[in-house]
Amino acid sequence: MENPEQSREDEWIERVKSKGSVPYIDPEHCPDSNCWISPPANIFMVRGSQYQKTKEKIPGDDYLLKPLGFDWIKGPAKISELLKNPKNHIRRALDETKSRQHRKPFVWAFNFQLPTSDNNSIVMYFVDTDGRKSNENPLIKKFLNGDDGFKNSRLKLMVNIVKGPWAVKKAVARQAICLIGKWLTCKYYRGEDFIEVDMDVGSSMFSTAIVRLAFGYFATMTVDMAYVIEGQDAAELPEQMLGAVRFSGIDPAAAKPVELPSQGAAIEQ
Repeated sequence: MENPEQSREDEWIERVKSKGSVPYIDPEHCPDSNCWISPPANIFMVRGSQYQKTKEKIPGDDYLLKPLGFDWIKGPAKISELLKNPKNHIRRALDETKSRQHRKPFVWAFNFQLPTSDNNSIVMYFVDTDGRKSNENPLIKKFLNGDDGFKNSRLKLMVNIVKGPWAVKKAVARQAICLIGKWLTCKYYRGEDFIEVDMDVGSSMFSTAIVRLAFGYFATMTVDMAYVIEGQDAAELPEQMLGAVRFSGIDPAAAKPVELPSQGAAIEQ
């Protein structure tokens, strides 16, 4: 049975989800334009408990993290270190929530820095509502405490073009499941209550080509992006999914501008 106190405390998540630059819509009523949802985990295939022997993959189970936000933003330079800045809307919500409740949420942010003239970023936020999974799950602890080399070797991205032109689907299929750090230059920023992964899409010629191909179709595309810490031995299997976002009909011209102060952290207007 759901804890009423926990339910009240987690109301902040629902408020935050609707306040990003792209609105969260109930999955049953999400239109094909300018919205995001969290798709069901079982549409993704992850390594099963016997993967070492059989290479069998199974449908994903419940996400470890809750979806918290989605931003489509742009700036005068590459946008980074969003969760280090007190004016970021997720940062503000996290600080306010921590001041009102005893639990200590832990936020994960995935920031795709796109190689566009407007320095666009697609940012997805997830939250461990009481910090337990981030502090107690053995593989997550290993990931958070590991060096960048370990993180690069374990953070896995799954991409599915639900709706879009054939040429984009074909191109993305080549990297539909990949270790992000083996594909893109990643920078990891860790704070007491967050981890942010800033991924330079322009660091890969292949991914740059995909962005240039897909950018003009963004307003008509629906895309799933899911995150997993790769399991490599029996103790780490079956894999558990961190979280996923499905975004639809993002208008390239509708990116929300941010101002970049001299120290490099992004401030949202």
